[in-house]
Amino acid sequence: MVIILAVVFVDLLGGPGKIWLPLLAAGPALAAATSRPLGVLGVGLLASLLGAGIGVRHGMPASELAVVLTALVTVAAAGALASALRGRRERVLAAVRSVAETAQHALLKPVPETVGPFQVAVHYSAAAAEARIGGDLYALIPTPYGIRMIVGDVRGKGLPAVGTAALVLGVFREAAYDEPDLLDVVCRIERSLARNLGYDDFVTAVVAGCPEPGRLEVVNCGHAPPLMVRGAGVVAVDPVRPAPPLGLRALSGESPSLQVVPFDEGDQLLLYTDGVTEARDAGRAFYPLADGLARHLCDDPARTLAALHEELLDHVGGRLHDDAALLLVRKPVAAARAVPAVAGPDDASVPAASPVVTPLPDPPERSGGDALDDREGAA
Repeated sequence: MVIILAVVFVDLLGGPGKIWLPLLAAGPALAAATSRPLGVLGVGLLASLLGAGIGVRHGMPASELAVVLTALVTVAAAGALASALRGRRERVLAAVRSVAETAQHALLKPVPETVGPFQVAVHYSAAAAEARIGGDLYALIPTPYGIRMIVGDVRGKGLPAVGTAALVLGVFREAAYDEPDLLDVVCRIERSLARNLGYDDFVTAVVAGCPEPGRLEVVNCGHAPPLMVRGAGVVAVDPVRPAPPLGLRALSGESPSLQVVPFDEGDQLLLYTDGVTEARDAGRAFYPLADGLARHLCDDPARTLAALHEELLDHVGGRLHDDAALLLVRKPVAAARAVPAVAGPDDASVPAASPVVTPLPDPPERSGGDALDDREGAA
C-alpha cells in the first residue's frame, strides 16, 4: 500500500509517474504475506485502477497500458492464491501445535505447586519451538513410599526420542507405585528399555525419592549430578559409584547404586538436563548453573526457575539449541509451633520440656544387587 501511494504521490507532483507504474505490482505481492485473499484482491484492484488513471493521464499507448494492467492483475491473482495457501498452512500448523500441546500434557504432565510436604516447580523448553516436546523427560509423583521423581535425557531427537521418553515415563509411573525399593524402580525401567531400544540407544536419568523425613535417595544413571541447596551453599550430589545410562547395563555389566543424603527443612534439590549446562554464549562459554542457582535462590521454586530460565536465554542469545528441563523441589521450613504449658509445683505455668531428637545416621550405600527393603533397613 505504501508503494502504491508513493507512485501516486510522484505522479501528482508532476514527475514521470508512468515510469514507476511497474512498482504498483509490489502492492498486491507484499499484501499476500499478511492479508487474506480478499484483501490481496482489493489491493490489486486499487493498484490497477490507479495504474490505469496514471497511464491515461500521461497518454500511454493502449498496448503498453494493457501490458501493465495485465501484469498487475496477474500479480494480484497470484498473491491471492499465495495468501490462501499461507492461510491453509497456518491452520494446519495451529492444529499440529494443538496436538503437540495435548501430547505434552499427556507425556509431561503438569506438576502441582505442592506435592505432599514439598514445594515443586518445573520448567521445560523444547529446542524445536513449534514442537513443544522433545527428548527430555521429567515426572514427580506421590507414592506409598514417599514422593519419587525422575529427570532424564533420551539420546537423539525427533519422534523416536519422544517415543522413548514416553516409554520411560510410563514404566516409571507404574513401578514407582509398585516397588518399595527405588533400585527396583530403576531395574524395571532398565528391563523395559533393554527389550525396546536399539544397541546404540540409551537414556541418562536421575531417579530420586524421599521415603521418610530427612532422607533423600538418589540413583544416578549416567546423568548430570543434581544440585543440593543447603543454607546458602550449592553443592553437586556426585554419584559415589558412577553407573551407565539406562539401556546400556548389559554392555557394561555394572549396576547402579543407591545413594542416601540428608534432606532437611529448607533444603532444595535441582534436577536438570544437559540442555541447561551445555548452553553456550557467543564466546562458547557454558552456562554456570550452580552460580545462577545461587544468585536467584528464593523460597518460591517457581520464581527461582523463572529467573534461571530468563538468565539462560540471555546467556545463549534468546534461543536454546537443545531441549532443557529443570525440576526444583524444596522442603519448606515448618512454622514455629506454640509450646504448651504444664503446671508446676506451685501451680505456676512453665513451658513443657522439648523432647530431644537424635538424628539417625545415614544408612550405607546399597548396590543394585542388594535386596533389602527400605522399610526393613529403617527398622
